[in-house]
Amino acid sequence: MMNPSIHVIRLPSLWLLAVLLLLALPVYVGIRRIFIQSRSNNCSAPQRDRDWSIPAIDAAAPKQSLFHSWDPRFKVVSLLIYWFCVASIKQLPLCLVAFVIALLAVRLAKIPVRTSMKRIAALSGFIGMFLIIMPLTVPAKSGDHLLVLESFQFLKFNLRGFSLALRIGLKASAIALMMDPVLGTSPFPVTLNALARLRVPNMIVQMISLTHRYIFVFHHEAKRMATGMRARGFHKRTDMETLKTTGNYIGMLFVRSFERTERVYDAMLARGYNGQFPGVAEFRAEHKDWLKGGCWVAAGLALIASDKLFHLQLPYGL
Repeated sequence: MMNPSIHVIRLPSLWLLAVLLLLALPVYVGIRRIFIQSRSNNCSAPQRDRDWSIPAIDAAAPKQSLFHSWDPRFKVVSLLIYWFCVASIKQLPLCLVAFVIALLAVRLAKIPVRTSMKRIAALSGFIGMFLIIMPLTVPAKSGDHLLVLESFQFLKFNLRGFSLALRIGLKASAIALMMDPVLGTSPFPVTLNALARLRVPNMIVQMISLTHRYIFVFHHEAKRMATGMRARGFHKRTDMETLKTTGNYIGMLFVRSFERTERVYDAMLARGYNGQFPGVAEFRAEHKDWLKGGCWVAAGLALIASDKLFHLQLPYGL
C-alpha cells in the first residue's frame, strides 16, 4: 500500500527513452573517452622519447595569476578548509554555486580547459552510475515525488534520490576541479616543501614525492614492455595463452620496478641522501597571502551559513 503522503507522477512510456538517454550520457562520454584515448595510443606513430622524470602535475606553474603568486602554505590550508565547507553543504543550488566557483577558480589560475575537462571526464562514469542507481534504490519517504512510467510500474524513479546523487556529483566535481589551482600553480617540489613546513610527517612527504616522480618512469617501462610484446606478435585474445602472457607481463613489471627502486635508492645515497630532502624554497608570508586565504575561508563559511539559514524550495522536492 502506497503511503498517501508520497506523490506519484505518472508519465507516458515515451519518457523512458528520454530519461535513460539523459542519465546514460555521462557514462557514455566517460567510456568513449577511455576507448578513444586507448585507440589513439595504440595507432599513433612512434613519438620521440620524453623526459619522464619531470612531473606533469605542475605544467602550468610558470604562468602568472592570483594563485601562482599565493604562498603555497596558505593556499593548501585555505583551500582544504574550503573543500570541507563544500562537502558539508546540502542544498542543490548551493552545490551548483560551488561548482561555478570552482570553474571560475580554474579560469583565474589559467589552467588549460582541456585539463579540467579530462578531470571531469574521469569522474563522469562514477557520477553517472550514481545518477542512475540512487533514484531507483532510495527508499520512498513521506513527501517524496516518484516518477512512474505507465508500462513499467515496478520502476519508481525517486526525485529525492536523484537530487542526492546530483548533489554528490556537483560537490565531487567542484572539489576535483580545485585540485588544479592547488597543485598546478606551484612547482611540485615547492608544494611538498610547503606541506613539510605545515608539519606533515617528513616520511609521507617523501613518499608522495617519489611516487609522483617515478610513476611516470614505471608507466614508460610498462609501455616499452607492451611494445616489445606486440613486436613479437602478441595479440590480446580471450584464451588461456593471453591470460598467462599477461600474468608474466605483470610479474616482470613488478620485478623491474623493484630493481629500478634499488638503483634509485643507491643513487640517492651516492648523492648524500640522509633521510630527508633539502628545502627548495623559502617562504615569507605577506598581507596578500592572508587576504586570499581569508577570502576563500569566508567563501566556504558563507556557503555553510547560507545552507543553514536559507532553505531554497525547488519543485518536486529537489
